[in-house]
Amino acid sequence: MTRGNQRDRDRQKNLDKQAKLKSGNTLSGNAFARKKEDDAAKMREKQAKADAKKAAEGLGGKKK
Repeated sequence: MTRGNQRDRDRQKNLDKQAKLKSGNTLSGNAFARKKEDDAAKMREKQAKADAKKAAEGLGGKKK
């Protein structure tokens, strides 16, 4: 069994570990904003492709 300040250090170490696991965001402000913009651009591109595919299918007639 641990004694003295070792117990306190282990508790603090565990609290820090749990907080790190909960946060999930390790990016700085600028890096986070840049990643957010990159992800948004990818989603816009993906949506544009899906819209183009739908338009092409609509022009080709109904498929069964």
